[in-house]
Amino acid sequence: MNDATQGVPASQLSDEELEKQGKSAHETRNWVFLHGSAEQFAHHTARMLELEREYLRRHPKRTWQGSGGAPTDLAQTAASWRETVRGVIAQLEALVDLPDPQSAEAPGVADPARAFLQRLADNDGRMDKLEAHQAAREVGLDPAVRADLYKAEPPLVVTEGKERVLTDAGRARLTEQEGAA
Repeated sequence: MNDATQGVPASQLSDEELEKQGKSAHETRNWVFLHGSAEQFAHHTARMLELEREYLRRHPKRTWQGSGGAPTDLAQTAASWRETVRGVIAQLEALVDLPDPQSAEAPGVADPARAFLQRLADNDGRMDKLEAHQAAREVGLDPAVRADLYKAEPPLVVTEGKERVLTDAGRARLTEQEGAA
């Protein structure tokens, strides 16, 4: 297994599995870009490029390279690829050079767990899992502390399909903390 990627090396996948994983990589790209960590983004990028390289190797005529949109001589092809890679590198470097998102956000929240529970309560006690994930990040809720909200006895937040739901125990915790403040 390649250290930069996870899963079976692309060269060892069947054609069907290569297409399936390539499609999945493209479908999840937006989520990884918006919600993933830098490490997840790097792993996703490496895996997606590995899958694309293998697909191009096996099926060069099914892509823009074989459809008449690509240069036909080897020197032109190499120059085109170099230019494409330079563009991708420039885009990735621009992402790396972005300001630290922590410094751009509002000052730290005194109690991120309470702030997260309040966000759920303010949204009628329900949130899509991606919205809940983003809300937790925005209030600075540590992932381990977030997990504890689900594992508490009784749980303060539960999963219902793709939604995250504030439980009665979660609402009670908010009420308790309001009274203590």
